[in-house]
Amino acid sequence: MLNHTDLRLRPLLACLTALLAAVGLVATGCGSSVSDDAVANVDGEVIEKRDFDRWLNAAARSQQAQPGAAPTQVALPDPPEFRKCAAARIRQPAQPGTPKPNEQQARDLCRQEYGLLRDQVMQFLISSQWIEAEAADRDIEATGSEVTKMFEEQKRQSFPSDAEYRQFLKASGQSEADLKFRVRLDVLSNKVREEIVKGKANATDAEVRNFYNRNKGQFGQPERRDLSVVLTEKEAEAKRARDAIEGGQSFAQVAKRSSIDEASKERDGKLTGVAKGQQEAALDRAAFSAKKGQLVGPVKTQFGWYVFRVDKVTPGSQQSFEQARETIRAQLRSQKEQEALTAFVRDFQKEFKQKTNCARGFTVPQCKNGPKLPDPASPEAQGAPQGGGAPPTQGGGQSAPPTQGGQSPPPTQGGGQVPPPGGGGGR
Repeated sequence: MLNHTDLRLRPLLACLTALLAAVGLVATGCGSSVSDDAVANVDGEVIEKRDFDRWLNAAARSQQAQPGAAPTQVALPDPPEFRKCAAARIRQPAQPGTPKPNEQQARDLCRQEYGLLRDQVMQFLISSQWIEAEAADRDIEATGSEVTKMFEEQKRQSFPSDAEYRQFLKASGQSEADLKFRVRLDVLSNKVREEIVKGKANATDAEVRNFYNRNKGQFGQPERRDLSVVLTEKEAEAKRARDAIEGGQSFAQVAKRSSIDEASKERDGKLTGVAKGQQEAALDRAAFSAKKGQLVGPVKTQFGWYVFRVDKVTPGSQQSFEQARETIRAQLRSQKEQEALTAFVRDFQKEFKQKTNCARGFTVPQCKNGPKLPDPASPEAQGAPQGGGAPPTQGGGQSAPPTQGGQSPPPTQGGGQVPPPGGGGGR
C-alpha cells in the first residue's frame, strides 16, 4: 500500500530485492567501466551521477517530510563537507529532552544519513534495472492499465483527499511518475515471482499425512488446570494457611494475608490455564496428580511451601488429520515456494553481481567491487536487521532498518513492496 511511510525511502525490499539481486540483465551496451559522470555500469547500462543526485534528493525529502512540512525545512545532504545540511539541522527545533547538535555533530549526522541514503538509492537504481531486464527476458510486461489500477487503489487508501496527496508530493520531492514507476516495478516483481514458483508448490496427500504424523503436537492443546494457591516461606506457615482454609476462610483471604507469591496474591490466589511443565517441578507433579476440588499441601518447592486446590480441569484436545489437512497443505506450499525462490536467488546471485561495477564511493553489496552478499538462506537475507537504522522518517521516528547488503527475504506470498522513489523513466 502506498501509505505515507511506504512512499518514503526505506528498505522496502522485503520480497523484491532478493529477487532483483539474483536476476540477469539483457546486455544493452558494450563494456562495464564506470565513466566520470556515472555512479555505476550494469552490464553496459550506465547509471548517471545526475540521476543518482536527483533520486538522492527525493529520497532525503521522502525520509524527512512530515505532513504540512515545506521543502525548505528538509536538511538535504551536500557532500563532502555537508555545510548546508549541518546548518539546516542546527536551525531545526530540538526534540524535547534532546540538546541541539553543534556544527561538527550536525555534520556527522548528515554524513551518516547520507551514507545510508546513498546505499539505499544505489541498491534501488541497480535493482530496478535488474528486474526490468529479467522481466523482459521472460517476456513479462506491466501494462499501463495494470499499473494505473494498482496505483489508484493505493492512492485512495493512502490519501483521503487529492489536496493531501499533492501536499505529500511537494514535501517529498517526488512526482506522480516516480510513484507509478515504483508501482510498475511492483507489478513486474510479482509476475516474475509467480513464474518462478509456478508448479513448484504442490503438496501431495502423502506429504501432508507424513507432516501430520511427525508433528501431531502442533495440532493439539494440552490439558490445563486452574489452581488456587498460597505460597509461604516456612512449612508451619503453610500448615496454618491450610487450617484456615479448612476452617472456612477463602483462598483469597488467606492468600492476601499469608502468601509471598505477589503475582497470584493480586489475583486472589488464582493461577489459571496452567499446563504441565510450566510450574516448578514439585508443584507441577502435585498439581497434575491431584483431583479437582482436593486441598493439597504443604508441598515443598525451591520457592517455599505451597498449599493449593485444583479448581478446574480443561481436558486436552487434538485436531484430527482431516481438521488439520488444509492448514498443513498451505504451510507446505509456502515452504516449497520459499525453497524455490531461495534456490533461484542462490543460483543467479553470484553471476549477476559480476555484471555490476560501481564507482568508488558508491559501492554496495550488489556491485562486483562491493562487499559480499549474504547467502539467501542466511538469517541476514531472511530479514534480520543488520547494522544501523534508516534515516528519520515522519515524526522523527526510525524507519525499518536495512538488511545486510540490502538483501531481504526472497519473494513471499502476496509479492513485495517496491523500494524508494522511482525514476519515472526506468532504464
